[in-house]
Amino acid sequence: MRCTSLSLDSKDLALTGVFASLYAVLSFIPLFPVIGAVGRSFTVALIIAPLVGLIIGPYRGALAASIGGFIAYSVTQSGPLYSFSFVPGAATALCAGLLYKGRWKTFAIVYSVLFIAYAFYPTIGPMWLYPYYVWFHILGLIVLVSQAMLRTVKTIRHSLMLELSLTVGVISFLATLFGHIVGGIIFEAIYFPTFSVDSWRGLWQSLVFIYPLERSIVVIISILIGPSLIKALRTYGFKIGGK
Repeated sequence: MRCTSLSLDSKDLALTGVFASLYAVLSFIPLFPVIGAVGRSFTVALIIAPLVGLIIGPYRGALAASIGGFIAYSVTQSGPLYSFSFVPGAATALCAGLLYKGRWKTFAIVYSVLFIAYAFYPTIGPMWLYPYYVWFHILGLIVLVSQAMLRTVKTIRHSLMLELSLTVGVISFLATLFGHIVGGIIFEAIYFPTFSVDSWRGLWQSLVFIYPLERSIVVIISILIGPSLIKALRTYGFKIGGK
């Protein structure tokens, strides 16, 4: 019987350590305040999470984001989701890596299940209180299931900068939305007892255009730096997407 090994050799460990360190450093730099969680912010690490998974692979990327995010929270104690603050970044990196490797069926199932759990969270989920809130996630689902998106994902192996930029954008878009869903479920679980139903409704209403703007910024920056970084790493013989 043949088995697939996920073990890390010395090169893998070094690579994971480098990206974990980079992720940890960027996790100290605030980017957006978290509405509804006073004194807590998203960090610059949010921007590179999709690229980490895309460049070094889904599992090594998720591990690097987990280590880096956990180290940052251990130092600052200021993550938006407390000790779980590393989870959305790890989920984003995992998603980006899986999409690069063409695991769209697996991702589509997981994305859909978690989206339903997030949107229909008992009593306070946005679909119960303010359905318009999920419009950007619906857009993500449309992109995910469209044949155009599936063909685009495969073009990352080509060298044309336009195709590469489009692919990085699509992967980053879906990955950052997936991270948002995972973080949203944890946010609902943590803050469920804190707010009244009316407060949750007000929260969803206030965020209906803010989180799409945040995620769009992540995608734009990924498109600006991702393709050039990928081409540079390829020049030095680096295998994008891990083993």
